[in-house]
Amino acid sequence: MTTAVTGATGHLGGLVIEELLARGVAPGDVVAIVRDESKASKLATQGITVRVADYNDPDSLRNALAGVDKLLLISGSEVGQRLAQHTNVIEAAEANGVALIAYTSLLHADTSGLSLAPEHVATEARLRESSVPAVILRNGWYWENYLAAIPQAVSTGTLFGAAGEGRLAAAARADYAAAAAAALTADSDQAGKVYELGGDERLTYAEFARAIGEASGATVEYRDLSEADYQATLVGAGLPEPVATMLASSDAGIGRGELDTDSGDLQSLIGRSSTPVADIIAQALG
Repeated sequence: MTTAVTGATGHLGGLVIEELLARGVAPGDVVAIVRDESKASKLATQGITVRVADYNDPDSLRNALAGVDKLLLISGSEVGQRLAQHTNVIEAAEANGVALIAYTSLLHADTSGLSLAPEHVATEARLRESSVPAVILRNGWYWENYLAAIPQAVSTGTLFGAAGEGRLAAAARADYAAAAAAALTADSDQAGKVYELGGDERLTYAEFARAIGEASGATVEYRDLSEADYQATLVGAGLPEPVATMLASSDAGIGRGELDTDSGDLQSLIGRSSTPVADIIAQALG
């Protein structure tokens, strides 16, 4: 049973491969699909098959998925291009008779107002039309998204955002990687399943700020801004406008409850609680 992982040299893809190996998948049964082979030397030395393909190159994708039984399609990073790119991967999987696709979508994608949601919804729809069965992994927010904001909050005493009193059920990237590996290696049939994935600690930003303060010994308070003001603050801090727009939209979504869940799906898949936010804060503070 051969399992392929796209974006295999990325943060999430690399962790998924580690989890697959930890779950007993033989290195020779793992295919790492990468854009830059020079970044995959460590994977190759482990006995993992490395194949070069690009989401924008259908021929390379068809070649890369030859002989693959299960595929993890990690959503692309080029907002606005992702549906076309994901469709290329799905069509390559169809051409090769892949038995299962696992796709990393967005928490509550079908009802979410986040700017990231439409491409995920469209990809999920394309997967439902596909001849290849699919399992949808609707990932919540990563705590790692705040690695840069945490030390800044400590130094200024303020955590900025636009989430109001909304709760955030974030988890660590490694938690979502473990969930993907669990779905790919499950004994039970995963076809048609949709998992709403989020962490145990469902924090407001005010609670998150207090957790940062407790870990650092500093006083950190949360300052709530409007979505537009928060976007302007991020642009003023040097972020590109599309990134600032996405982050501000995401905070507004947190305020509406769109990145919160008590489904328990993540915990059921990985067989443990999610990584404590205190661990991520400690990582950010060095």
